[in-house]
Amino acid sequence: MDYTNKDRLKDKLDSLFECSPKVLTGKLDKIISLLPLEYSTLIDQAFLCKRVPKEYLLGSILFTVSTSVGLTFYIEQLGYKNYGNCYFTIVGSRGDAKSEAIKIATKPIKKIDDQDYEDYNEQKNYGEEDGVKRKQILVQNASIEAAHKIHFENPNSVGIAIDEVYGLVEKMSNPNSRDGIAWRNFFLEGYTNSYIDVSRKTTESFRIKESYPTLIGGLQHQFLPQLFANGNLESGFIDRQFFTLKLTQNSTLSQAQIKAEVLENYEKAINNILAYKRQSERLDESIKQFEIKVSNRASETLFNYAQTLINRQLEAKPILKEYMSKMQISIQKLCVLIFIMKQSVNSTFKTELTIDVVDLAIELNEFYFLNFQSIVEDNIKTKPLEPTLEQIIRVAKRNKASQKAVAEITGLHKGTVSKKWNKK
Repeated sequence: MDYTNKDRLKDKLDSLFECSPKVLTGKLDKIISLLPLEYSTLIDQAFLCKRVPKEYLLGSILFTVSTSVGLTFYIEQLGYKNYGNCYFTIVGSRGDAKSEAIKIATKPIKKIDDQDYEDYNEQKNYGEEDGVKRKQILVQNASIEAAHKIHFENPNSVGIAIDEVYGLVEKMSNPNSRDGIAWRNFFLEGYTNSYIDVSRKTTESFRIKESYPTLIGGLQHQFLPQLFANGNLESGFIDRQFFTLKLTQNSTLSQAQIKAEVLENYEKAINNILAYKRQSERLDESIKQFEIKVSNRASETLFNYAQTLINRQLEAKPILKEYMSKMQISIQKLCVLIFIMKQSVNSTFKTELTIDVVDLAIELNEFYFLNFQSIVEDNIKTKPLEPTLEQIIRVAKRNKASQKAVAEITGLHKGTVSKKWNKK
């Protein structure tokens, strides 16, 4: 498309910084429509029957899948090996059904955790306490020491599910909190599945060879500024999160319940994922991890998208620039999750990852980027999203616009534009 006049150029520039609720809701609807019915139907029915915002349940389901698959599957693209562990923060007000979304999505995992806890107690009652390790997938109210220990005893994954993450964020923002620093390091190192050494003087020391933490929690919107405070932003913790703002609202009460068949189909899909992970954890299982093979077209699309992200970084302002850097990792994580979701219904996990998976992963990656961009606009007092003259000139040249058009849009003198123009 040839943008040769100032109106078309302005439209192009505006589109680069577009993150309105209307655009976000449109992307959300598209994403849900492309999910397998076992997931999309649950999202739709929970919205109608329980008034759970669709975007909240989408993030909670992705967290559940992320926690369920663990280290069992990975892809190796663009020179890196990536697993599917992700961090989610659901932003809203009190009473927005943030906790309900997490509860609905993680119910299949909770049922398995409940059964494992009963089995653990039964073993203890039979005098087998020594050497008995409790199987556990989800962690709620735990210290960082307990989280490390649980992950060590359950090396495939550990899911941190918290109703309100503010307490955790507050600890991380406190430079005098040893626990806060340890939590932040846990998530920073865990994002890229690095090893974690836990050394203690008074208790057992141990090593997690490959870490795989996941995280989800709610956050009241008035606490968002604290999320950017005292090192959380600078450390990169913020860049690793998928934020979900409230976009959909159902103000109509309903006496209807989510259909049992819908809940059963969703639970079956999650259980199929967990069964594959549990099989890989068996002592007699020789193969612990499986590489997801990627088709040539899918690989090419992933490559081109990653290059696009790098190009966009060059024009992005601080904060967004750093977030885009992590998007080059998160796109691969989302490819793993979408592939697993599409194959979970029939447990066809040994098939090839195709281009439709990459396309949907890109939609998700961009959706969460726009959520983050909206949060930055509302919570950072400076104006990091206004394009510089250099950025405008790059866009203008790519779209064959004139110096005159740039001068008219920016209100700058033609001589000022000309000097910058000739340097680029």
